Amino acid sequence: MFYSTLLFYVKKLATPFIVPPGIFILLLLIAGAWLLIKKPRKIGLILIFIGIFMWISALPPVSRLLYRGLESEFEMPTRIHGDVIILLGAGIDDRAPDLTGIGIPSQSMLERIVAAARLQRRLHVPVLVSGGGYSHQKISEAEVTKRYLEDLGVPPEKILLEKKSRDTIENARYTKKICDRIGFQNPVLVTSSYHLKRALLSFRKVGMPVLPFPVGIGARGPKEFLWTDVLPMDYHDISTALREYVGYIAYRLLY
Repeated sequence: MFYSTLLFYVKKLATPFIVPPGIFILLLLIAGAWLLIKKPRKIGLILIFIGIFMWISALPPVSRLLYRGLESEFEMPTRIHGDVIILLGAGIDDRAPDLTGIGIPSQSMLERIVAAARLQRRLHVPVLVSGGGYSHQKISEAEVTKRYLEDLGVPPEKILLEKKSRDTIENARYTKKICDRIGFQNPVLVTSSYHLKRALLSFRKVGMPVLPFPVGIGARGPKEFLWTDVLPMDYHDISTALREYVGYIAYRLLY
């Protein structure tokens, strides 16, 4: 029992420093410490500073703090009313084989799809899927999303596609045109909670009021501090959060 417990903690402690970015952080700290002894000390201090900065940036509490700034103004709506569900894209792998076709959604996109399907069952309104992707992709985000929605039980006749948009502001522009043409007046906007701040700004820019429905709100927010939180993880979460902050600022200035 003791050996099994010891092995568990050794694995937990060692793994973050074997895989990137932990291995690079460890090498920087070792090299910096070596140069502090052997000289030149200034270079050693620089390497140690870079290593510590990379370590802090890879800590889960840091990314959770950034996510909190993106999500803090939103709550899960208690009363949901609308005549259409607008589902924003979040990326796909257009070449991956799947159970019912080619192309699979990203993890964030899959969370949004499930939320939209559940909402559709409750409201019985159409789902307007917005997401074109890039020119090099063989299939649009909207088409992959449509297949997943159908697999989850959404009737095909209840799914509308917008396949031109490449970013959030274009999501807003093109979905507004469709909603104006059909006559939808009370859309429910489904997107990840960390993306909602930029999404709402985009829809306000085009003059389209929506009811925000945050997906995964609080999932990346503040949690009880654990000893593993001092170990470096990857940069996926902090990169996603920083991208949203940069996008939000850019949208305020450019559009």
